[in-house]
Amino acid sequence: MKQVTVIIPNWNGKKYLEKCLDALLAQQGVFDVIVVDNGSGDGSVELLAEKYPMVKTILFQENTGFCHACNEGIQASSTPYVILLNNDTEVLPGFVENLVKAMEKDENIFSVGAQMLQIQDPERIDSAGDMYTIMGWGYCRGKGKSAANFDTPAKIFSACGGAAIYRKSILDKIGLLDENHFAYLEDMDLGYRARIYGYTNLYEPSAKVIHAGSASSGSTYNEFKTRLAAANNAYMIGKNMPLLQLLINLPFLVAGVMIKAIFFARKGMGGLYLKSYFSGIKRIFGEEGKKHKIPFKMAHLKNYLVIEKELICGVLGMLK
Repeated sequence: MKQVTVIIPNWNGKKYLEKCLDALLAQQGVFDVIVVDNGSGDGSVELLAEKYPMVKTILFQENTGFCHACNEGIQASSTPYVILLNNDTEVLPGFVENLVKAMEKDENIFSVGAQMLQIQDPERIDSAGDMYTIMGWGYCRGKGKSAANFDTPAKIFSACGGAAIYRKSILDKIGLLDENHFAYLEDMDLGYRARIYGYTNLYEPSAKVIHAGSASSGSTYNEFKTRLAAANNAYMIGKNMPLLQLLINLPFLVAGVMIKAIFFARKGMGGLYLKSYFSGIKRIFGEEGKKHKIPFKMAHLKNYLVIEKELICGVLGMLK
């Protein structure tokens, strides 16, 4: 019986897709592969049909968003585990096998993130797991640092959805990616939700992948990414934090927004950042926000306290 399905969302990623699939299909083990194409017009669909008939494809006529593509792939899978893999990645030997082994260590593990390496310098980390802070800032653990310093498995706040494995039975319990995100921070939101329910997210350095980064949006900082990420950050905070925790953290969150606004103002996008952030706040109180709000339960109180401690410690980790 196959244990895992690898799901690759794609939108105009032909220049990356061939290398991604060739490296993946060279992996040892038996697993399913699903490519979900979001209305690409760059020849991606033709490439899949001509060179990869063994790969299952789900084709949309338009860009339905990263979250929707991933969710469709997850729902089309029939294995206990699913791996989400960006199209701009090249997996290294042992990637699939080592992610599965890490998941099998404990049934309380929800996700395991791979060691993501920079394509410009594969000796340096692109992401060793995602962390979050009391100021409302998420960051990639180890970004830009030597991979040799991140060769030990570790607990993380959430796994980067660019190269991570998830336990499907827990997804059935806590829900799939929130499609209100469209793209950006959807993986952190999912990991946050799992933490509220008491599950664990891990980093596994033996599963390695080289990542181009910002392949779809075009650059690290651009208007598309700034608009979505700012709105999604506000939305993620509002839907996951209980009111009391939100009030306690409010001074730090406001400070975080102001600092970010100044940062983006220097890049000519300060107004866009603030407008987008407040649109995320507005979304919290809309019909979709209320629908996806995580209700507070006393049974989860201990988990909220653990999360709060990690948010505080996350600032120290970021400064390091």
